[in-house]
Amino acid sequence: MQLEFWIGAGVALLVAIVAGVAEHRRRKRRNLEQVGWVPWMAIQMAGLFAALVLVSVALHAG
Repeated sequence: MQLEFWIGAGVALLVAIVAGVAEHRRRKRRNLEQVGWVPWMAIQMAGLFAALVLVSVALHAG
């Protein structure tokens, strides 16, 4: 059971990293008229929060 929490935490951290890279690319875009519609910062924060919770649960379950 503990392994699933660690895997989930890894996936959530990967989502947070991808969202951070996407947000960085959106901020550094050349055409300022092409504003993105995906809230990458919110996705990044949700991924980090999920990873934190899953690591906490995995440590408690062990």
